[in-house]
Amino acid sequence: MLYPVILSGGSGSRLWPMSRAALPKQFLPLVSERTLFQETLLRLKGLPDMAAPLLVCNNEHRFLAAEQLRDIGIRPLSLILEPVGRNTAPAVAVAALAAQADDAGATMLVLPADHLIRNVPAFHAAIQAARQLAQQDKLVTFGITPTEPATGFGYIERGASLQTGERSYAVARFVEKPDLEKARQFLASGNYFWNSGMFVFKAAAYLHELQRYRPEIYQAAQTAWQHSTRDLDFCRLDEKAFAACPSDSIDYAVMERTQSAAMVTVEMGWSDIGSWSSLSDVSAKDAQGNAVRGDVYIAETANSLIRAESRMVAAIGVKDLVIVETADAVLVMHKSFAQDVKQAVEYLKQAERTEHLFHRRVYRPWGYYEGIDAGDNFQAKRIMVKPGSKLSLQMHHQRAEHWVVVSGKARVTRGEDLLVLYPNQSTYIPLGVKHRLENIGDEPLYLIEVQSGSYLGEDDIVRFDDVYGRG
Repeated sequence: MLYPVILSGGSGSRLWPMSRAALPKQFLPLVSERTLFQETLLRLKGLPDMAAPLLVCNNEHRFLAAEQLRDIGIRPLSLILEPVGRNTAPAVAVAALAAQADDAGATMLVLPADHLIRNVPAFHAAIQAARQLAQQDKLVTFGITPTEPATGFGYIERGASLQTGERSYAVARFVEKPDLEKARQFLASGNYFWNSGMFVFKAAAYLHELQRYRPEIYQAAQTAWQHSTRDLDFCRLDEKAFAACPSDSIDYAVMERTQSAAMVTVEMGWSDIGSWSSLSDVSAKDAQGNAVRGDVYIAETANSLIRAESRMVAAIGVKDLVIVETADAVLVMHKSFAQDVKQAVEYLKQAERTEHLFHRRVYRPWGYYEGIDAGDNFQAKRIMVKPGSKLSLQMHHQRAEHWVVVSGKARVTRGEDLLVLYPNQSTYIPLGVKHRLENIGDEPLYLIEVQSGSYLGEDDIVRFDDVYGRG
């Protein structure tokens, strides 16, 4: 059986202000109406002898991943939660252990959750070729035929041809991201391919090589897996063991050291969507080369990516720009500076702001909330609770809350009282009183919450009961 392993722990900071720590790019609909995470899973349909997927994601994104899986009707074999990020080598190791627990002879297809592939038949054909190599205990990567002298990718030099297929080769060497002149030489030679970060190998073969070259990673991953626990639909790795694991990529830890590396070369319309300029490259464009999405007006504008998420955006007489508008931030830059977005993110971190962490709308397993207004000792939020969902039974030490139902049917626990509220009805939750909000209707519940108090941070929550297992 082939076990798809979807790695979805990245932050995608080069796609700020849309991609943020709490809602990174893999969970955003950047190219189609589906998110990149969902598209990664859906393009696997049609492959033979496939097991249910194994997902590895950050603990903070667990409900996002679970909700997006439900939305496309896919039930994973396991949704493995990383308590901290430790790069791809440990993540693939715990996924290999999970696959082996289901099938000792498991073969893995390792895929990042945030890539775009236009030619799915070519992708499937490359996977089938890689599976043949994996049966010979090869650790197979996919080499993308380059179309330009890109400096943002690592490269793989093609070695000797292997007998299993016309596009199958030994790996001569891996090369770090080159400068422009070196990238031009690589492109002209025809012997170098972009490193896609996708792999096929037997779980046992990968673990054997990891134990050989990075035994400390192997041991930490094994301990974290052996002491993992089940929580709802999630597999929680042992936090102490996984936190102690060295951080390293699968390339550095294994692929650049092993004597068993092989490559299948492929042209499949691949992009890692690593920047706004690369997203522009793969987006549909008008006659002037503009990629436009949302409520946008343009005039005398060319070769620009313009995206409006919450307001109307007008661009007049500009070219080669990226303009991205969200509810709380706007990015304007020349396309040639696409790799420098991280500078803005770093500024936000240094200034101890939150625009790199959260959008104004923050998703929770029960629905979402979004900020409407804030001032000294008060803030207002719009809250949506999905049908049948409920917030935790909780209290606050430093704030009181006033709830006004806009639409839907709410059941409110307030101390010893149990209330049912309809549109235009409200209630007051005094400071220090236990309370809970539930949607007992068939439609989404919308309400306005006004908080008042000396401190209004989200960490002023004491939970007494929570169906989602949050502390």
